[in-house]
Amino acid sequence: MNIYVGSLHYDISEEQLKTLFDEYGEVNSVKIIMDKFSGRSKGFGFVEMTNDEDAKKAIEGLNGVEVEGRTIVVNESIERKDRDSRGPRRNNFRSGGDNRGGGGDRRGGNGGGGNRRDNNYRSNY
Repeated sequence: MNIYVGSLHYDISEEQLKTLFDEYGEVNSVKIIMDKFSGRSKGFGFVEMTNDEDAKKAIEGLNGVEVEGRTIVVNESIERKDRDSRGPRRNNFRSGGDNRGGGGDRRGGNGGGGNRRDNNYRSNY
């Protein structure tokens, strides 16, 4: 069973996490998710245990426990849907549109006007 472990201290190691779960049964793997740019922990990870009953005991025993000064969240991992099932990604602009303005934002409205000139606007460049 794959187990989600959240609210981890940013300095906890995979070995320390493995040691916590070893008390409940055989651990197949431990993976703390790291930020790909900074290399720093994102504060959550996954533990895979061989036996589902041991995994359930670990979830019951460790959820809400304080580890390294933080109260961790431990529950059964829910598998993400495959990205392809949602259709292709359009682009990286969250508000839609393109890099020339438009598309709006979460607050509503129609967004920027692209190349429009505004007499009150002063560039810092």
